[in-house]
Amino acid sequence: MNAPTNATQAKERLYSQLSVSLTRMHGAIRRTADLCEQLQEDLNAMRTFAGLDATKLMTVATNVTTEIEDEHNQRRESV
Repeated sequence: MNAPTNATQAKERLYSQLSVSLTRMHGAIRRTADLCEQLQEDLNAMRTFAGLDATKLMTVATNVTTEIEDEHNQRRESV
């Protein structure tokens, strides 16, 4: 049987390095997918909280506007 040549050894080493690199890339892609999923959940939560805050703001604004109008009407009636 023939001994492996330098070219064969270099090829095997490069394939080994490629295997390690692909394994690392697979792990990085999996982590990226997990982070994208978490980001999507966070964005949905932010959308929900933004909607709730907008509702609260509109409620407060309506109450303040009503109070201002009531005060204005009372001033008119007292004049």
